[in-house]
Amino acid sequence: MRTVELLLDEEADLAVREAWRRLADAGLPSQARHRSPTNSPHLTLAACPELTTPIRWELAEVAAALPLPARFTGVVRFERPVSVLAWALDLDRALAGLHRRVWEAVVSDSAPETLNPFHEPGRWSPHITLGRTRRAGAFPDRRIRELLPAPPPSVRLTTLRSYDTETGTLEVLGPRS
Repeated sequence: MRTVELLLDEEADLAVREAWRRLADAGLPSQARHRSPTNSPHLTLAACPELTTPIRWELAEVAAALPLPARFTGVVRFERPVSVLAWALDLDRALAGLHRRVWEAVVSDSAPETLNPFHEPGRWSPHITLGRTRRAGAFPDRRIRELLPAPPPSVRLTTLRSYDTETGTLEVLGPRS
């Protein structure tokens, strides 16, 4: 499977890594414990079995729109089938439009049953994962409010990349930060 992701500007990247550290230091699930050299704060837009030539053409056009300004809106939790704690991003017109273009690119040359329905426009919730676990209720409200710094008010989404889940390799698809 190949993901399509956006990386954050340096200031936002450092803020997310600080939140990861605080969660880990408190003994809570944290992305800081994910020791892969490819682990970095990112926004997942979609995933597909293969980045075919037609998909790559479309993604190159999407990448030309970077960097894209965005705004954090606060903490969000998901319970499906893992518990996820994240900083949510405002789904404004620009981010929604970029996401739709990525979705249309992967849909154009992928079998529908291979795509994650949570990435579909209208269902997608833009967020930067801070911690995740299979243990339900792992992120108690009071502790989270005490531990986490406020997210930076704004972020620039700077680089389009893809992660290959089979080989563990990264590929930059568009402007480097």
